[in-house]
Amino acid sequence: MVSTKHTLVSMVADRPGVLNRMASLFRRRGFNIESIAVGHSELPGISRMTIVVAGTAAMVEQVRKQVEKLVDVIKVSDVTGEGTITRELALIKVRATSANRSEIMQTVDIFRANIVDVSADSVTVEVTGDEQKITSLYRLLRGFGIKEIARTGVIAMTRGNVSSSLTEEKPARAKSDK
Repeated sequence: MVSTKHTLVSMVADRPGVLNRMASLFRRRGFNIESIAVGHSELPGISRMTIVVAGTAAMVEQVRKQVEKLVDVIKVSDVTGEGTITRELALIKVRATSANRSEIMQTVDIFRANIVDVSADSVTVEVTGDEQKITSLYRLLRGFGIKEIARTGVIAMTRGNVSSSLTEEKPARAKSDK
């Protein structure tokens, strides 16, 4: 069986402890979470959690079913095989001198990234895109010297009419702790 990256999108109640319970389940099953991003969804009180893990389709499906049973988890979808839009944000602080600053700016422009801060010895670049785009820009900027990098993790959404959210279904009530 081939291990591949899987992207799971989960709709969860916006309550304390949900992220911890989710991460603990993956840990107990021996999965390394490669990326996790959580934020508010289009529905009040509901958060959208995107998790990227590596595993076989059967292993990930088994864990997906177990995650769906967790308290405060409303819906979990494996959107890996579907048409998805994935994005990640990175801030990269690069060593810069007056001699190489224009070269850095040209490299940043090629990737349609933005320079969001400039100081005497560095520039901070903001780049949004898929994992490959961010990694490619990072590798090019590494030649100038990376001072610091922060990445958000992957967020994902299905394309077109397919939805992993609850807006097109009657929202299920979150299971309670009681």
